[in-house]
Amino acid sequence: MKQFFLSLILIMTIDVHGSISQDLPDTGVSGVYEVMLGSADAEKTIQYFGEFGFSVIDEATISAKAAKQIYGFDSALTSYRLQNGNIGTHGLLRVLEWKNPSGPGVGFSQPETVGVRMSVMRTNDIFRLADIYQDLREEAQEPWLVAGPVFDDLYGSTKGKLSITNRRAGVREMGIYGQLFNHVFFQRYGYTIPGYGTIADDTPLRTSEFTHHDFFVEGDLTEVTAYYSSVFGLRSENEPVIDGEWQAGPRVVFQMEAGRSHWYRGFVSPNNICGKIKLFSTYGLHETDDRSHRQRIGELGITLHSLWTPNVTLIHRLAKENGLAPPPIGANEFGEPSFLLTGPDGVSWQIIGKNVKMGDPVTEFKIEAVNN
Repeated sequence: MKQFFLSLILIMTIDVHGSISQDLPDTGVSGVYEVMLGSADAEKTIQYFGEFGFSVIDEATISAKAAKQIYGFDSALTSYRLQNGNIGTHGLLRVLEWKNPSGPGVGFSQPETVGVRMSVMRTNDIFRLADIYQDLREEAQEPWLVAGPVFDDLYGSTKGKLSITNRRAGVREMGIYGQLFNHVFFQRYGYTIPGYGTIADDTPLRTSEFTHHDFFVEGDLTEVTAYYSSVFGLRSENEPVIDGEWQAGPRVVFQMEAGRSHWYRGFVSPNNICGKIKLFSTYGLHETDDRSHRQRIGELGITLHSLWTPNVTLIHRLAKENGLAPPPIGANEFGEPSFLLTGPDGVSWQIIGKNVKMGDPVTEFKIEAVNN
């Protein structure tokens, strides 16, 4: 019993930013604000995400002419902004219902496909979700790929000989890949990370806001991702490193065959540990399918993401100074000052000028042991 109570008070702080020395511009960006999802049926899409705890907090309709000016795509548009619980600083969803979408988007594909985007959520019941999507695949004949769940001790938290009172700690994660949207779910065991994934009590499927976002891109990650720091003010967690099928999590979640590997690099806001960006590339390692031409604004599926900043003119200036040629700042469909930006990695962003009440943002990544 003494060992049991001692395990409850263990607190471990991890420096997730590594030892990289970085002089970052103070942009005020607080992680990824929204996933922006093209849909041909907003009502159905909103109902789907309602099961994960998302609800509409704003909506706007604009003409094809206005959409052409904002997005460069000639179609009338109705947008719906959705929020999960009370989390308004990051992890939101914007559904873009195009009257005349240009195509099906990246669609149902292998995870390691250039142009694939994944949105990650914490859950309290990952096996329930696995059963649900397996039923959708087998009984409803819907195109879902269920990859996992798989267990991994990411932080080396399991110590000593395992017993009923000294249980292993770690995470189970699972990829769910569909026609319109790709999920990654994770459930923690034996520890928690304060501020990283908040699950509201009334969420039907016991899931959080989007905690981080995965992007499969093309190119040398050292070169094509530099703008995340120099323009957005995000801290690089690491220089690019190689992950591979020898690791339990990547092997299962990314459906990696024997001998496969990819480069990984992560970025996090100095203002919030949530809303992280994780980028993957097989540059110089393997050939992979490329559907980035179907990942354009106006297509269905995830086509861009947004960031909010209290200083939109600063990011606009930094983008110009870094050779990204942004269009002039205008107003988006919600009347917010904004502009679009596509990086060298092929990822598209809407940068929004606004102040979102932060409350008490968590900026330090801490692992705290819990008894479960």
